[in-house]
Amino acid sequence: MSNYIEELYNANQIAEVDVLVCGAGPAGVGAAIRAARNGAKVMIVESLGCLGGIATAGMMSNWGGTSSSKILLEIYERSYEIDKGFTWNTDYEYDRTQIPHDLLMIILEQMMQEAKVEILYYTLVCDAVVEDGSIKGVIVQNKDGRGYIKAKYVIDSTGDGDVAAAAGVPFVKGRETDGSMQPATLMFKIGGVDYERAVFPHSFETEVETEKGELQALGKQILPFPAGHVLLYEQPEPGTVCCNMTNCIKVDGTKVEDLTKATLTCRSQILPIIKFLREYAPGYEKCWLQSSASLIGVRETRHFKGLKSLTVEDILEANTYNDWVVRDAHFDLDVHNMTGPSLDKTGMQKEFKQQGNYTIPYGCLVPVNVEGLLLSGRNISGAHLAHASYRIMSVCIATGEAAGAAAVLALKQNKPLKDIDTKDIQELIL
Repeated sequence: MSNYIEELYNANQIAEVDVLVCGAGPAGVGAAIRAARNGAKVMIVESLGCLGGIATAGMMSNWGGTSSSKILLEIYERSYEIDKGFTWNTDYEYDRTQIPHDLLMIILEQMMQEAKVEILYYTLVCDAVVEDGSIKGVIVQNKDGRGYIKAKYVIDSTGDGDVAAAAGVPFVKGRETDGSMQPATLMFKIGGVDYERAVFPHSFETEVETEKGELQALGKQILPFPAGHVLLYEQPEPGTVCCNMTNCIKVDGTKVEDLTKATLTCRSQILPIIKFLREYAPGYEKCWLQSSASLIGVRETRHFKGLKSLTVEDILEANTYNDWVVRDAHFDLDVHNMTGPSLDKTGMQKEFKQQGNYTIPYGCLVPVNVEGLLLSGRNISGAHLAHASYRIMSVCIATGEAAGAAAVLALKQNKPLKDIDTKDIQELIL
């Protein structure tokens, strides 16, 4: 194997593990911790220098939605206990779903190290090594050059499904009818907000009347297109607010040119947005830029073909399946407008009346044609509209946790992934 890898890829083997997790966003975190806590030798590979992905480097305001993930609940409690000792505003009722970004990086590293997960930062997954329909590992690139990581099982938590795509798993990009994908956003954080007077529109459809007019309407009139909506979220730190207001449409997150364009476009909107908030949003008259995300927020790219696929009807009808590996999942159809600011005409926030929880079957994590590989996060098998709900981070970490459990069971039982009994997965994660 080593000679084969060296000849084909000019890559020496740099590690051999039971479970290799590619991507350290919420899904990767759930997968690595669950697999390691249940006895597997685990490595997690990440292109950035931190864990958490969009929750940390992407500076997302809160976890959003719900799921059955026990690891997520543990993160909530650890964040609360640590944050209240450092930056917690005692005058503000702390919401455990809010994210203290820099502290979360530390908390996640503590959890990984406690579980004895080996972390490899600043390392990009370049290719998948597949033999006779089974994945054997991945090719990576970092400061040391090109290397091969051999693994019995690989979990793709890259968001875009880079490993699955390289391995030849079939997929579609974006909306089934035309390939359109949700826009990208660069989150940023402001300080100096007067919480006693401040407004916090949490959805596109939240209207805020001010002395100068309705805030969402003013945003569409004044902010540089395709920005135009006003989404502002409280944070644990006094006077601090997370802004989900930059916007770049027609972005393919699997293309570096588009990622660069999206980053430049969104960053150029930050100062005009702050100027707008100072002028038109009550309580924001003295706000200032505190920090901005180092990771552009890509909402949608590849949807892979799994043994099963989640449909929008599953979300709207709160369907439950006996072969679930994620339960208690809930979020609306959060489809951002593909042609401008605000909610897409296919999305539902205020009009989303379904209050029940849905489940995600195990087959959504198992690709159709590659053994030894599991999907987790927003790249699992599902339709474009269903993805608008299950892409939320609280659900992503749960699919990661399920993938980690499935990999451990396959390792211990010496079975193909598709043959793992979902009751065993359920027992392991709950």
